[in-house]
Amino acid sequence: MRLTVHRKAHFNAAHRLYRKDWDQAKNEAVFGKCSNPHYHGHNYELVVSVNGEVDEETGFVMDLKLLKELIYEEVEVPFDHKNLNEEVPEFKELNPTAENIAVVIWNKLRSKLKPALKLEVTLYETPRNFVTYNGD
Repeated sequence: MRLTVHRKAHFNAAHRLYRKDWDQAKNEAVFGKCSNPHYHGHNYELVVSVNGEVDEETGFVMDLKLLKELIYEEVEVPFDHKNLNEEVPEFKELNPTAENIAVVIWNKLRSKLKPALKLEVTLYETPRNFVTYNGD
């Protein structure tokens, strides 16, 4: 029997969407206000979903305390109250769009989970704008 468990988390971060190889006019045309050279911030909401077989001994798909700790160590500590472009190594050369942030989070967490578990990350940049990534 396969089930999915979910854990919510939250972090605040600033970023700027832009490409270094484009001039400011093109960055503004493509990314709009999100290309502000002085950055802007979001209150990100994160939902991490782990799917797997229920362990007969524990009754868990995964210990949610462990998932909470992984999210804290791999996402909240490195991302919360940070300028993603300037302070988070994964975004030194990668544009920190919601899509790219979700993929980075997925990769960080995937490496810490048992191979038999499936992982999905949903990242809300705003209450109306969100992305989901499951490794496909």
